[in-house]
Amino acid sequence: MSRSTRAVRVAPRAALALVLVSIAGLAMFLWPLLIAPPTEVSHTTDAPFVFVAILPALIAVVLAELSSGGIDTKALAILGVLSAIGAALRPLGAGTGGLEPMFFLLVLAGRVYGPGFGFVLGNTTMFASALLTGGMGPWLPFQMLGAGWIGLGAGLLPRAKGRAEIVLLAAYGALASLAYGFLLNMWFWPYTTGADTQLSYVPGDAVLSNLHRYVVYTFATSTWGWDVGRAITTVVAISLLGPAILPTLRRATRRAAFDAPVTFGP
Repeated sequence: MSRSTRAVRVAPRAALALVLVSIAGLAMFLWPLLIAPPTEVSHTTDAPFVFVAILPALIAVVLAELSSGGIDTKALAILGVLSAIGAALRPLGAGTGGLEPMFFLLVLAGRVYGPGFGFVLGNTTMFASALLTGGMGPWLPFQMLGAGWIGLGAGLLPRAKGRAEIVLLAAYGALASLAYGFLLNMWFWPYTTGADTQLSYVPGDAVLSNLHRYVVYTFATSTWGWDVGRAITTVVAISLLGPAILPTLRRATRRAAFDAPVTFGP
């Protein structure tokens, strides 16, 4: 297996499911720019419905992969192991200063196993982490989608080998970490500031005007205190651990022989 080969291929049906889920997810994040939000102070009322909608979509991706031979039982076993490792890593940072030690694993695993695997891994890891830490709340569906996109994007990166691959993954990890924080702010931004500040959401205002306020709000609140810290942590982890973990994941792929058919009986 070459270093650029994806261990778990994405069949057309799985790719379509990923596109549809991603479009729906973007609409879930960005709807305040197009529609005035309700008067509730948070997404507490609608988040359960969003969460219920995400789970069937994830199941659809997995089933599409299974039915097309992309994800088999061996890949599902690795998915479970990596989800457990990622869930155990996340509490180590406790969100302090944006430290998120699980993100580098999403990037490396998405790189090796492909975009479909990376998307599902991001979602399952974030969900398992929420169960482990008691972080179940209206923010969880948004965190799951954001983490899923990080794994998906890593699986779509161009080919590279050796040190160039590590540099590519580190650069992607930095950008993905910043983008994750930028998107996550959107879930609560319309409900946080008053209408008389330059950082406020203005219902019904022009998209570009609200987007400008959102960018200013993000830079003023989370970019330097959280997102940059997350990006630095991810870059350092990929740079130091990537050269050892990438061959390990690829060696596990070769030993699992994903392309070999699974047979039962004598």
